Order: sequence, then structure tokens, then C-alpha cells
Amino acid sequence: MKKIIISICVCATMTVFTGCADFFEQESDHVAFAEDYKLDNATDTIYGVIGILNKMQKLADRTILLGEARGDLVDISDNTSADLREVALFSTDDDNVYNNSRDYYAVINNCNYFLANVDTVLVNSRNEQIFKREYAVVKGFRAWTYLQLALNYGSVPFFTTPILTKKEADQKYERKNIQEVCEWLIQDLTPLTTDEYLLRYGDIPMYGTIRNTDSRLFYFPISLMLGELNLWAGHYNEAAQWYYKYITTRNGTNVAYTTGTGKVQWTSSTWDNYYVNNYDVTGERYSLDPRDQGELITMIPADSIPSEGNFSQLRNIFNSYDVTTGEYHQAQLVPSVGLMNLSESQIYCHVEDRDTIYAPNNLENHLTGDLRLPYVWDERQTVYNSQSVTSQTINKYSSRNVHLWRRQMVWLHFAEALNRAGYPRFAYQILARGLSNQVIQEEVIPYYRNDSIYLSTFSFPNERYIVSTPMRLNGENMQGIHSRGSGWAYCNKYYQMPVDTLITDSLQQIQYQIGAVEDMIVNEGALEFAFEGLRFYDLMRVALRRGDPAFLANKVYGRRGEQQRDIVRSLIPVDLNNTNNWFLKWNGQIGIE
Repeated sequence: MKKIIISICVCATMTVFTGCADFFEQESDHVAFAEDYKLDNATDTIYGVIGILNKMQKLADRTILLGEARGDLVDISDNTSADLREVALFSTDDDNVYNNSRDYYAVINNCNYFLANVDTVLVNSRNEQIFKREYAVVKGFRAWTYLQLALNYGSVPFFTTPILTKKEADQKYERKNIQEVCEWLIQDLTPLTTDEYLLRYGDIPMYGTIRNTDSRLFYFPISLMLGELNLWAGHYNEAAQWYYKYITTRNGTNVAYTTGTGKVQWTSSTWDNYYVNNYDVTGERYSLDPRDQGELITMIPADSIPSEGNFSQLRNIFNSYDVTTGEYHQAQLVPSVGLMNLSESQIYCHVEDRDTIYAPNNLENHLTGDLRLPYVWDERQTVYNSQSVTSQTINKYSSRNVHLWRRQMVWLHFAEALNRAGYPRFAYQILARGLSNQVIQEEVIPYYRNDSIYLSTFSFPNERYIVSTPMRLNGENMQGIHSRGSGWAYCNKYYQMPVDTLITDSLQQIQYQIGAVEDMIVNEGALEFAFEGLRFYDLMRVALRRGDPAFLANKVYGRRGEQQRDIVRSLIPVDLNNTNNWFLKWNGQIGIE
């Protein structure tokens, strides 16, 4: 059987083999290449990568929604669809549009086919291997998809060879849990980081600009993928090293990749005007210029026309204005009371003429506390069709494309890994001040002298990583992440490194600090990444690490504030203190059995 695929990005055709059976569904397409067809020329190889990306489009919206709707930062509304309501209340069934494991396996099987058939031995006239980048890209696609599958289903059938026949489809495949999936993928990806060709030319292909978007934003950098896998696997020293490698090589070994200095801040201590100072959460530029570093790292491009089939509905779900109809409606997901309370509980630190001043706690329009939420979220009354309508806008959803990874996530996960590796003061500096070798020498090394060899592997040269101060030195490019919305974090007496003065044993103090700094990191993730689809997975990772399911359960039950905790618990038909209930199940074959 043959079919013509029109790529989302290029008008390319390719022959498609349709097997007798999909891994889970009879007679469905699952391999976007011809059977026994060797991918040994540039055209077919490039189209093969784009073909896999085409199948990943089906995963884009659900990646965000499964990660956000099940967390504690958003709530449902009267206009929430039945499927999305089920997700938010942990009551999905087999018919739920967001609960379809076949789409994950369609990506995985195509990746398996590509990896089994691409010719990485071919060289060009300069004796350079020419398909290694595409090979690395597809391994990254497969790793990310398997990780998403495991995070959402808990225990999944795992295979790495393409399934092309009914006999192969009918076989029983080994199941792996999250830890086992991560361990296998770490072993699979690590050799790519020592490949001489990839070291020389990088693991991201350059296909130019496609539909006004830099194609370098379509991929998962291998070192960053390894950071994520090691973080989930609990290998914290290794995770920190991989995040560090990405940070220090992303723009080249002699160019900084910093947290930046973008922030939402008050103009003065009169608290009557705030402004946005290079605070970027929506841009889609890819820049290697240290003066203008793009925030976005990885996205899934979506169709621009609804009828094309892979049109993202995220703008219509998070915003009141429907981009497909031009009408207004109540947004399907709205900020939770829990998120508002967390944002407003932050203490904003303003520095004026060397005086430290704290914003009052009774400002209107949710302007008390951290300013990131009121900047990205706007709610107002709009007149539409002669009727007053409550209109919501979340400016993180202004693009048709689906954003997955960005720069602040790398730094915050770097902090999470360092903290769990046993260096909470190192992690705290990422939140409060930013890193440079001077900061590390002054604020980190003195507390961990027995670990000087490991700590010496991290270097942030002072001339490239220039930490911001209220004095505004020239060339500043680094700040603590908390300063992006709460003022000068490292000047804030209410945002200090946790220390329990009743603990006299140094090792016990570090253990206390690890837990306390981790709580700060979890809160920072909520303030910085609200609505972006990271929250449920962050809560899951911390709860599993602590062996404390109640950590996740209590956060979710607190969506509507302490007063309505029991009401939220009554709406969710399963007990979230049981980790089995965190995962989706499908057709009796996927998930915890």
C-alpha cells in the first residue's frame, strides 16, 4: 500500500509502507518509509527526519496539557471540554482524545525504522560522514518520545527495532518503567557525545528557515536530553555535568549561555508602574550572539491552517479569543487559586539609591509579589456581540507552534541536579544571584572543601559570566532566576539560603538544606513555567525522589486554596496518594497493571 505524505514544512513526497498491523491497532500507518528502502541520499534522509517530526505533531498539544492540567497551577472552567476535564480530574478513559499511546509508538517505530536504515557510513568528497547529524537527531526524537510515554503511562512495552509485519506486531515486548527507560536511553545516547564528527559539527542539522522559523529549534540537543534522562534516573552528579556541558557548549566553548538579565520589574518604589525588561518567554529566534540569546531551545512546529490536520489548539484552550473562528469564549484552563496565592506570597525586593525597599502586600490586580504571573496572564471584561464577556489572555500562547524546552528550564534543572548531588548552596546561587567563578569561589567552595575536585569541573569565567548588581556594571548577562519576577533576589532578606540554626552537625545541615532548596526550586518552577506543561512532571519527579506521594497529592488538591482542598479531593475519583493513579491506562495494555 502506498500513500503520499505532504510534509508540514516542505512540499515533499515520499513512499510509505503500511504494515499489516500497528503495534496496538490493526491496519494503521506506522512507518513513513518504504519497506527495505535504504536511506542513503540527502533528499530522502532529510525528508525522513521531517516525516518523523510530522508524526510528532500529534504529541504536541497533549504534552503540554497532560503536564499542566493534572498539576496545581491551572483549574478547569465551565467551558472546559469533556476530554480535558477528565485529564484534570484524573479520570480519562480509552476514548479520551489525549489518551492515545498509538501516536507515541508511531513516532518510536518510525525512529526505529530510520535508525535501522539510514546509511551513516557514507562520506562526502572531504571524507566526512554526512548523515551523522540526522542519526543523532532521530535518536533524540526517540529518547524524548519514550520518556514522555513512560512519564504518562508508567510502564510501557519497549522495543528498538522497527515493527513491519503482523507477526512482529503480535509479539510480546518487554515492559520498562520510567527508571528502566531512562537507563537504556542514557546508554544509547552517550556514545553520540564522543562521536568525532558530531563533536566537530554539532548534533543539530541546519536546514535553514522553514516557514519563517529557524529549523534548529526543532530538535532535542543530545547533551541536554542526557541531562533530563539522568535527572529522572536519579544520577544527579551526571545530570549536573550534562546540563553544564550544554550550557558551556551551546554557543561554542568560548561564548557564554547565561540566564540573561530579562525581568518584569517595578519602575520605582511608588509601585504605580511596572515594565518588561527583555523578559522573553515567547520568542522563536535562535541566536548564538551572547548579547541577544534566544530563550527557546526546542519546539514542535504546528500547522497554520486548522484543516491541515495538525493545528495546535493551545491558543484556543488558554485564551478566550478563538483564532479559528474569531469569536470569544471562556478559556478552558485558567490560573488556579494555588498559583495566584504562590505568586502573591513572594516578597518583591526593590533597590533604589542603594536602599532596599519591599513592595507592599496589598496591591491590586494580582500585582502583589512576583510580577511574572500578572505579566503573562491578563483577564478583563470584553464586550462581544453586545454582551460582556470575561476575556483571558495568556501571552505564552500567541504562536501556532508548541514550545517545549527553553533556557531557564536548563538552568533550573541544573540547580535541581546540583542540589540533589549534595550542593544546595551551589543550586541556591542559580536562584538568587547567578553564577560566575567568583560567585562559586565565594559562596560555594568554602562549604564543600572535601568536594573540591568535583566542583572544579564547573567553570563560569568571570569575563564571560557577568553577574548583575543594582550598580549596573557594563556587560551584565547573568542573574538569579528568582530576580526575573521578584526584584533583586540576592539583596532580599526574605530570600536567603536556608539554614536551621538548631542543627549543629554539618551533614545534617546539608540534608536539611537540600530539602529546603528543593522546595524553593519547585516554587520557582511554578513562577517561571506556569501554563507551559512542566508542572505535573516536576511534582512527580520530586515526589518519587522523596518517596512521598503526598507531596504531589497535596499540591494538586490545593488547586483552589486551602479552604477548598476537600472539594477538589472529592472531584477527583482516585486517590492521588497512590502513585498508580498518576498514570494513564489504555486498552488494558498500557500503564500500571
